[in-house]
Amino acid sequence: MDTRRVGAPSAGTRDGEAPIYYLSLGDSLATGVQPIGDADWQFRTNDGYADQLDSIARVSLPSLRTVKLGYPGESTVTMIEGGLTAYPHGSQLDEAVAFLRGHRGSVAFVTIDIGFNDLDSYGFEALPAGMASIGRNLPGILGTLREAAGPETPVVGMTIYDAFLPAWLEGPLGREIASRSVWDAVVPLNAHLREIYGAAGLRLADVEGAFATTDFETEVDLAGVGRVPINVARACEWTWGATPPPLGPDLHANAGGYRAIAEAFARELLG
Repeated sequence: MDTRRVGAPSAGTRDGEAPIYYLSLGDSLATGVQPIGDADWQFRTNDGYADQLDSIARVSLPSLRTVKLGYPGESTVTMIEGGLTAYPHGSQLDEAVAFLRGHRGSVAFVTIDIGFNDLDSYGFEALPAGMASIGRNLPGILGTLREAAGPETPVVGMTIYDAFLPAWLEGPLGREIASRSVWDAVVPLNAHLREIYGAAGLRLADVEGAFATTDFETEVDLAGVGRVPINVARACEWTWGATPPPLGPDLHANAGGYRAIAEAFARELLG
């Protein structure tokens, strides 16, 4: 088994201390995908939010070991049914359940980001079907994880950022696209996620807030550009969305963006 593809615990715990685990689940963000990653490893990196959250958490949890089960392109459908890769126990959800049941009492927390890939395109017309798919599948995923993890283990999801905000820099049409992507796509999708996680009794890391996604009013300086709304600046600085070819434009976070996501999770998990 290629442990880079399925996920292996991060190495290193203090002598004599039993390990405790952080289980990371989800899609390409959970695997740290960036266009600078190894193409033979699906552009994954070791500088994603799970890796950086591991570093943050080890300050107070030195015996922590991180297991990354996420897979690029995963949707709520494939997380349940499989199909993108072969996990020893079936789908990513099956693998997570097996791990959680096998390590009851030894899992410090679980993070999950899933749902964006339920949209079959980046057009606004894809949103209703994508949200319906999330609504059908995500409650069952969360309920299954909660049952497998037990009531005391935190399971935390995340809202999404808007990597289309750099379109703001492209003139009037770009500004219209950026505005619509926030108000007509990201905001309702995140509201849908909040409703589902809330109904499951689970928390969400506020990535939307960390990226100041809805703040078009506050202006800041963006290097090489000048004054722009803070949400545009953060999308440009924390994602590959404003990067020219051959590395961009790309919707994934960069190391700084993954750090912001990790810190949003840490606020929910570590206080």
